[in-house]
This record gives sequence, structure tokens and C-alpha cells, in this order.
Amino acid sequence: MELVLTIVSATDKARLDPVRLAGIEAALSRAGAKVAGPDWLDPGFACDLAFTGLGATSAQNIALAMLGGDAVDCYAQASAGRKKQLLLCDMDATIVTAETLDDLSVFATNKAEIDALTQKSVKGEINFTQSLIARVALLAGLTETEFAAAYDKVEVSPGAETLIRTLRRDGCYTALVSGGFRYFTSRVASRVGFDIDISNDFEFEDGKTTGRLIPPIVDPDGEFGKLGRLRHLTRELNLAPGQTAAIGDGSNDIPMLSAASLGCGYRGKAKVKATIGCQLNYADLTGLLFYMGYRRAEFVQ
Repeated sequence: MELVLTIVSATDKARLDPVRLAGIEAALSRAGAKVAGPDWLDPGFACDLAFTGLGATSAQNIALAMLGGDAVDCYAQASAGRKKQLLLCDMDATIVTAETLDDLSVFATNKAEIDALTQKSVKGEINFTQSLIARVALLAGLTETEFAAAYDKVEVSPGAETLIRTLRRDGCYTALVSGGFRYFTSRVASRVGFDIDISNDFEFEDGKTTGRLIPPIVDPDGEFGKLGRLRHLTRELNLAPGQTAAIGDGSNDIPMLSAASLGCGYRGKAKVKATIGCQLNYADLTGLLFYMGYRRAEFVQ
């Protein structure tokens, strides 16, 4: 079976070093691989190295060792079936640059407590659902005006709009799936161009939050959570498991990332980096398009 190693530079940092690239080819060959010359997806910044005779994990580890501390990502996988028909994306610290609940906590009197719970949750140090319920309770009394002010601070991550526009052009169904809040996901999904958003709803009374969520709760691996939604949408769209992709940063994303055919960590927390083989630590979100085999000329800007 032919495999492919995709190497992607953080385009705002540096071009791929031809000498380093040649060194990777030579190292793969020494390990027993038969390597084709580089196929440039974006000249100077992203390329594929097709190879046989060596496992994907071994090839990726060799490349990572050769790259050292360079601001470069790489991922090895089967050449066939790289482009997908379903993509699920986490929102906070993935499609947007920050944690929207942290932006909300600015208006609470117990911001430090909320922020600490958020960090423990995304790192997997405490149960996500219990942490979410506790944080929401601490936000009781916030007004819709304060929600609007928090949304005004939201910044979309570089490459997000190009990623979603390109995939939707080619018929891929895109879902923004978040343990966060619909007030934000609905607006971010519309702004970036997703087909659908799935998230949690605050309960409001008289224009203020009650400190409670409206069930069901979107959690990491429940029926209504990220993994459950991946399975549901795969069935609903009549897709094979190999046609699915997902991307996220937190430990609560791991079940979804592990189940998707192409599950990618984006600036992942430690548990994500330790668990998920596909990573984008340097390139922006268009790096996922390169992993799918797209060329820069095919991107929808």
C-alpha cells in the first residue's frame, strides 16, 4: 500500500529547507522505504513524499526527528481516501483563538475560579461535564448585553474560513461542535460558513442567565456529545467511517479525534499531543487541507 508523508511549514515563519527535506528522504530510504520525489502542494511551504516499504508511524517519527525544533508539521497516512466528506470542528482555541467562556468570565465576580476550572477541564484534569456545570453556575446573573460584549472579542483562527469554504465547495459537510454555548457557536458558524453548529444552551430568565444549562448537554463522549454527533452525522449522511475528519485542541476532543478517520490535534493540549498522531502545532488551519491532499491553488479564499 502506498503511503504519503505530508510536510507543512508555518508559512509566517520560514520556507521548508530543501536540505532538510532531502535529509528526510535519505533517512526514510535508509529505513527501507522507497520514496518518490517531493510533490509540492504549495511550493516552498507544503509537500507530499509518497513512499512504500515503511509504516506510517515509523516514517512520521523519522521525519519529526529530522525536523528537530523547526516550525514544521508532518503527518503520514495512506495515499488513498485523503479527502473527506464530513468534518467536525471544536470551536474554542481551534476555530476561534480563545476560550469563549473565559471571555464571558470577565463579567463575573469570580473570574479566577472560572478560568481555573476551564484550564483543568481542557487539560483533562477534571471531568468536563461536571466542570461545565460548575462554571455555568458561577456565571448566573450575566446579561445578554454582556454576552454581546464577550462575542465582540472573538477572533477567528487563521485559515478557518479557507478550510471550511474549500471543503464545502467540494461537498464536505461541516459541523461546529462545541461544549461551549450556542450564543457563540451560532454566530461563529455563520461567520466562518459551517453547515451546522451543535452546542449547549444557557437558560435565561428576564434577560439574565440562571446559572443552568438546557439539556441535553454536549459532552465529550455521550450520545449528544462530540463523539455521538460524529457517529450520528456519519450515519445520517450515509458515509463510511473513512470519509470523516475532526479537529480540536482539548482532552474532551480526544474521543471524537480518535474515532474520525483523520483526527487532528490543533495546538493540542498535552493529552491530545500524547494520544493523537495527527497534529498541527505550527501551521494554520489550512494545514488540514494539505493533509487531505489539497494544493494551495485549490483553496477557496
